[in-house]
Amino acid sequence: MLTDKELLQYVPEEGYLKDRVILVTGAANGIGRAISLAYARYGATIVLLGKTIKPLENIYDEIIEAGGVEPAIYPLNMEGANVHDYQEMAKTIEKELGRLDGVVLNAGWLPAFVPFKEYEIELYSKTMTVNLHANFLITQSCLPLLEKAKDAAIISSSHVSNKAYNGAFGMAKAGMEAMMDIVADEYDRDEGFIRVNSIDSGPLKTQMRRLNYPLEEIETLAEPDAIVGPYLYFMGADAGKRTAEHIKYDRLPADATWSGKE
Repeated sequence: MLTDKELLQYVPEEGYLKDRVILVTGAANGIGRAISLAYARYGATIVLLGKTIKPLENIYDEIIEAGGVEPAIYPLNMEGANVHDYQEMAKTIEKELGRLDGVVLNAGWLPAFVPFKEYEIELYSKTMTVNLHANFLITQSCLPLLEKAKDAAIISSSHVSNKAYNGAFGMAKAGMEAMMDIVADEYDRDEGFIRVNSIDSGPLKTQMRRLNYPLEEIETLAEPDAIVGPYLYFMGADAGKRTAEHIKYDRLPADATWSGKE
């Protein structure tokens, strides 16, 4: 069994994800962009979900230029979407692509660091909606499709943040860990198995990191593509029945590089 350190340098065989359809939320930037490119490189059709079309079109073009399978763009604002919107998303995926083999719950929003007693209700509601409630609705809507897949997988981009001033973001992320454990336990069975795991990358050179740590020297952080190894592994058959794992990395060195990078 690969260790957490070995997972960082995991490189699959060519065509590892061929014919799979994978939904990636927050696909336009950061980790979402890196894993979308990696999944496409290994043969998957990616459903690129995000709230703004132009950045999604950019990653769409990158995938095409790299020779990947043509992805699908699905613009959706997780702050305002309701259960009907997510059910329609799942129906559209099935109608247009015929199947769904994997989901990466990667989108996240950290608005600010606020003392608990000063946390505004409106900010609390929006933060919980984007980081927890939307992921519940996405997962619930997609499970009927995943149940039909031969080797289905769900991956959550986690972030341990149950500490001072993280407020609703920390609560939502803790809730996501619990949600992943619950779904993993329910689907850890012989018939209809679904692999469910979480990956905490630690701080990376992402837009969200820049916005929330403006005084940090961003060049001391690794690029998002340094973390694609574990995401590739747990999305495909090489991971077998490994489920309910919470992979956590500390700060990767700035020069950390995935060995499969072209």
